[in-house]
Amino acid sequence: MPTLSIIIITKNEAINILDCINSASFADEVIVLDSGSDDGTIDLVKTTKAKLIITDWPGYGAQKNRAIDATSGDWIFSLDSDERIPEKLANEIQDAIKQNQYDVFEVSRRSLFVSKFMNHCGWRPDFTKRLFKKSVARFSDHNVHEHLETSHKHGRLKGSLIHYSYRDFETVLEKMNNYSTAGALDALNASKKGSLKKAIARGMWAFIRTYFIRAGFMDGREGLILAIVNAETTYYKYLKLSFLKSQKK
Repeated sequence: MPTLSIIIITKNEAINILDCINSASFADEVIVLDSGSDDGTIDLVKTTKAKLIITDWPGYGAQKNRAIDATSGDWIFSLDSDERIPEKLANEIQDAIKQNQYDVFEVSRRSLFVSKFMNHCGWRPDFTKRLFKKSVARFSDHNVHEHLETSHKHGRLKGSLIHYSYRDFETVLEKMNNYSTAGALDALNASKKGSLKKAIARGMWAFIRTYFIRAGFMDGREGLILAIVNAETTYYKYLKLSFLKSQKK
């Protein structure tokens, strides 16, 4: 019988971690990589059966690859700390491993934005590759928006992860800052250029894409707010990139 390891990377996720680990309890092994939490996350993980590893922070992709290397299972499911695996999806994951029709599977997410689970804006169905045989895939080495890289054909699970992406506006502002900084670093590493003009143009395009092309207007007030957040995040990403370029010179 193939075994399953679920990997979770954390930092200051006390509000999420127990529910996250509990939703993964059907797995043969749960690995938690923490990068220096100081909000009680580490103590909470220690109350569970999950294996805790405390390490530094090399970026999202690199950290998830470290977690892969720490596993002993035949299959791996990558779970973010603000995500939950419902029982229906847990059963489907186990069935997919038994049937062994594909080496990689993608799953959709239902994501919360402050007060509403979004149905548009590019957030639904939001398919992402998460379940895979240990030997066939690795995460890209990006600071943010890392993705699973593999040459193997993938299947698709019907169930959805529950994603508590933005619980409040404090989280919105924190992630907007963190993601724009990480995105600027990735763009710098890719030799992209930033400027005030580009920041404004890309920010406007992010709003148009989210609100109009991806039908964010169908999500009402939250759709408009999210479109603005995406625009601001993109604006600050290219603005930060322009300053990083200047500092590098």
